[in-house]
Amino acid sequence: MYNTITTELKDGILEITINRPDKLNALNQEVMKELALAIDEVYKNKDVKSALITGSGPKAFIAGADISEFLTLSPEQGAELAKRGHVIFQRIEDSHKPIAAAVNGFALGGGCELAMACHFRVASDNAKFGQPEVNLGIIPGYGGTQRLVQLVGKGKALELMMTADLIGAEEAHRLGLVNHVTTPAELLDKTRSILQKIHTKAPLAIAKVIKCVNNYFVYDINGFETEVEEFAGCFATQDLQEGASAFIEKRAAKFRGE
Repeated sequence: MYNTITTELKDGILEITINRPDKLNALNQEVMKELALAIDEVYKNKDVKSALITGSGPKAFIAGADISEFLTLSPEQGAELAKRGHVIFQRIEDSHKPIAAAVNGFALGGGCELAMACHFRVASDNAKFGQPEVNLGIIPGYGGTQRLVQLVGKGKALELMMTADLIGAEEAHRLGLVNHVTTPAELLDKTRSILQKIHTKAPLAIAKVIKCVNNYFVYDINGFETEVEEFAGCFATQDLQEGASAFIEKRAAKFRGE
């Protein structure tokens, strides 16, 4: 079905692998189209409880965009390219099912932007992060100027984007860009274990948490009001009845997403 990515559904986790190791998994227009289709499956397939995005091979998660595609673009075409990227990455961020990035090796430019669009990030200890676009005379175009600020703060985000410096996994963890650092051999298992833990929780409540947290960053939405609305909505779900009953009865809850 795909030429530049692979997908595999295992234990409710749709594992999406960017599969261009000879190009360090660089994003081109075909990758973006296929990634969009894979994200559609996350939304639509009831057997998918969560997703994991990673890169093929030991060297790179995604080492950036395919720069060769930029040389012939007009400003209008550049705007369309950025808009398409924004739509795809926003669908990742807005997914009602958790999507994690398992970052192996270089996560640069569009690769760092893709990782930041995910709900959390686990990195191998050889990972490198950066937004080095100014080296090429451009700026991040897939949401990097916004999400990097959200994760590490304005001052550090500006420094990283203006210097084009790369940072290692431990520094990324210290800054809050990365949730966990592990070995390359343990990277996927660590990411899967977090997602599997989330699978045991109420899926409707997980979706509401994602919505409320994302709304914190939307300038014209009051996140506190969203929280009240989503909290109230929980009382119409069978999941709340099951969770509360299980707590009182001292047993494990069996949520059905209803």
